[in-house]
Amino acid sequence: MRRIPIVATIIVLAAAATMVALGFWQLQRSAEKATLIARAERALQSPAEIAYPEQELGLETALYRRTRIECTRVVETRSGAGTSTRGQKGWAHGALCALEDGRTVPVDLGFSREPQFARWSGGEVVGTIAPGGRVVAANPPAGLSQLARPDPRDLPNNHLAYAGQWFFFALTALGIYALVLRKRWRDAGGR
Repeated sequence: MRRIPIVATIIVLAAAATMVALGFWQLQRSAEKATLIARAERALQSPAEIAYPEQELGLETALYRRTRIECTRVVETRSGAGTSTRGQKGWAHGALCALEDGRTVPVDLGFSREPQFARWSGGEVVGTIAPGGRVVAANPPAGLSQLARPDPRDLPNNHLAYAGQWFFFALTALGIYALVLRKRWRDAGGR
């Protein structure tokens, strides 16, 4: 008589059910991310300027919108890898700006082929709000070219692949368990 081990079966079925649930959750996240990207693409096309959000919670709804800030004081400067609007690779130069109300905002000032750039003492910055709350300047200071605008299509939406992985893991667990049961029944039948 073929007997199915109850505890092991419950554990495998619970694990497979959890993996399937995670797969459906990833499908839901994929749809949410697609909506976020579509909203961001519409925001990027909007010519209207908005005030830089006062609360961190407002940053997500302000992503890819045009804004204008007044950098009253440069707290620090930084340089790293960057891409110009023409697709050239080089250096992205930025600053951490203090606003009049005391908040600080990271600003991507511009692009150059050189790692150093002339010091910038602050002033008005018009640009696009990018992920992380950065403002990518549309009006780079003298000596810098414009950096590539942030693009919502750069946001990863790999949730569909994650869903497929979870479904595959569930099928694999069930398949392996079926093979183990089959071997166990074959061994038990040969005695």
